[in-house]
Amino acid sequence: MMKKIQYFFAAIVIPLYGSASEPERLALATATRPMPALENLVVYGHRLNLVGSSLAAAEGVIGSAEIANRPLARTGEILEMVPGMVVTQHSGSGKANQYFLRGFNLDHGTDFATSIDTMPVNMRSHGHGQGYTDLNFIIPELIHTIHYRKGTYYAEVGDFSGAGAAVFVVKNTLDNSELALTAGDYGYQRLYSATPIIIDDGHLLVGIEAQAYAGPWKDIDEDLRKTNLLARYSSRLAGGEFSLTAMGYRNRWNSADQIPQRAVEQGMIDALGSLDTHVGGDASRYSLSTQWLNSNWSISAYLVDSTLHLFSNFTYFLDDPVNGDEFEQVDDRQLLGGELVRNWQTSLAGKSATHKLGVQIRHDAIDEVGLYKTRARERLSATRVDAIDETSLALFAQSDIQLSEKIRAHLGLRHDYLQVEVDSDLAQNSGRASDDITNIKAGVSYSFSDNVETYLNLGQGFHSNDARGATIVIDPLSGELSEPVDLLSRSQGAELGAKLFDNRRYSISASIWYLALDSELLFVGDAGNTEASRASERSGIEIASYVWFAEGWSLDTELAWTHSRFSEQQTGQGKYVDGSLPFVASAGVSYAPAAQGFHGNLRYRYFGARVLDSFNQQRASSTSVVNLGLGYRWAQWSLGLDLLNLANSRDHDITYFYPSRLPGEVDEGVEDVHFHPLEPRSLRVSVQLDF
Repeated sequence: MMKKIQYFFAAIVIPLYGSASEPERLALATATRPMPALENLVVYGHRLNLVGSSLAAAEGVIGSAEIANRPLARTGEILEMVPGMVVTQHSGSGKANQYFLRGFNLDHGTDFATSIDTMPVNMRSHGHGQGYTDLNFIIPELIHTIHYRKGTYYAEVGDFSGAGAAVFVVKNTLDNSELALTAGDYGYQRLYSATPIIIDDGHLLVGIEAQAYAGPWKDIDEDLRKTNLLARYSSRLAGGEFSLTAMGYRNRWNSADQIPQRAVEQGMIDALGSLDTHVGGDASRYSLSTQWLNSNWSISAYLVDSTLHLFSNFTYFLDDPVNGDEFEQVDDRQLLGGELVRNWQTSLAGKSATHKLGVQIRHDAIDEVGLYKTRARERLSATRVDAIDETSLALFAQSDIQLSEKIRAHLGLRHDYLQVEVDSDLAQNSGRASDDITNIKAGVSYSFSDNVETYLNLGQGFHSNDARGATIVIDPLSGELSEPVDLLSRSQGAELGAKLFDNRRYSISASIWYLALDSELLFVGDAGNTEASRASERSGIEIASYVWFAEGWSLDTELAWTHSRFSEQQTGQGKYVDGSLPFVASAGVSYAPAAQGFHGNLRYRYFGARVLDSFNQQRASSTSVVNLGLGYRWAQWSLGLDLLNLANSRDHDITYFYPSRLPGEVDEGVEDVHFHPLEPRSLRVSVQLDF
């Protein structure tokens, strides 16, 4: 069967590929989607010299060795390895995380594009939020690298990339089979196993993860049951690298959602308690993806089947004093698409130039995206139910020109077209809409030496809005007329930065950036209607430093300052962007001197006090957390110990300010701080066998 797949694929791609020199192959290896390596390499991403290949200072690679050495409470926290990124959670462990970067409360993924190999993770017109990015289907041990880029300067990255993008690259093989068992406080259990298999001239990697968790909550058992499967076949084919990857994910859980501060102060519930003990959900994601590439061509395709049933209650008895405000969000879709990219080199006026030309297509066939009123997970009525077909086509081109020995320039152009068709349960809200947008990206870099480079970048980006917001006529809650919105919203950015690199001592990057967004009109999945957000401007400074100061020792420090304001005036509203983080700091010290022996990682994360309303009258307190990972490796065995929230901080993982109603309160409810606490200190012990 596998040979039939190879022969079929070869029949398609053999006429397209060309020969490649070794420099071209090396250049492709540092491009957007690196050349898969058939051998298993331990990658220390921050020790890769990107001077001379990066387009901007805020671009980098995170390696498998760094991922393995980082204590993680949740899978989604793997994105905190992106400098300046904060990953939190306000609900159960099976729900997509909350992400913060460059002054954005990214919610569950809007304005940060995430993909695994060439397969997108962000979901358009999703039941819970635009750009929904659930990373729970990823097995961290099987990630080879994470290539991150911040800003709007990359032609091959389109929707949701205003703040940045990250590409997860899956490993092709392992040196040995691996079996790991982890147990910890609050009923935490995890099984991980992976094995490499040689098939003819190729490699088959099979991995499984199973996880259970009860959680520290006082009145619910989170009862998390998560299973992940991965099977990846890779081989040389027709002068390039071929891979075929199947992934499966299934999860169910109960949630401890955010709670009002007054309920804790009045003694109604504990800080680890809940007001609605019936919320939670179940999710699944099954995918098949394939990729073939050499130094001249990259061809890929993917097929995804994804479902989510999510029960939430954030306002308790504000809208319905009798049954409560619990609601269910449903998303059931198939996602398919692919891309074709051509890379080549030329000489322009005697100057060496590399070019990239590509086309991307994506179709979301959404069988149901729905919002229902519920009580104890039983449906009472439908607020809005839709079926959506959403298709996008993108063309992009980028050229990088070596103007002199020290000066490089790049110019990119991208055009996106999006078409949607909405079939709504309310006929007036059905219809078709389309939109297109063209974005230009440009930059120049100057190399002082092989180890020091400076960058200046300008670029335009965008994110798509929910299809339902583009065809809406009647607000499903109020019954009033509602104005439809544009499908695509533009962003514009600029950045000045520098990289300093010494592979024996340090890797340092710094940047000053600016980003402006047009008026954003987004669909609110919790209410089934559209909500306007004004035009805004953000600027900031970022510094990321990685220092190797002794044999096996390293120190990393990441700092980000952000200034965020609305640039458009609105009556009755202030100028502050609520939820924007003004300061983020992360620091860690690691010790890993050899393949065997002792290793450890001590990490500190801080995100500063932030405004919760546009007038800066309500502020959330700062949050600090310390994690510690220790371990010892023998030839075949390894023992690990993670202490999460080492100092047992009682800070909030996330904080909001909005009205809600508890039993007996006034009909209009009470405006209050609502928070989700950091989980208490917990110990997790793991043992692994390599065989």
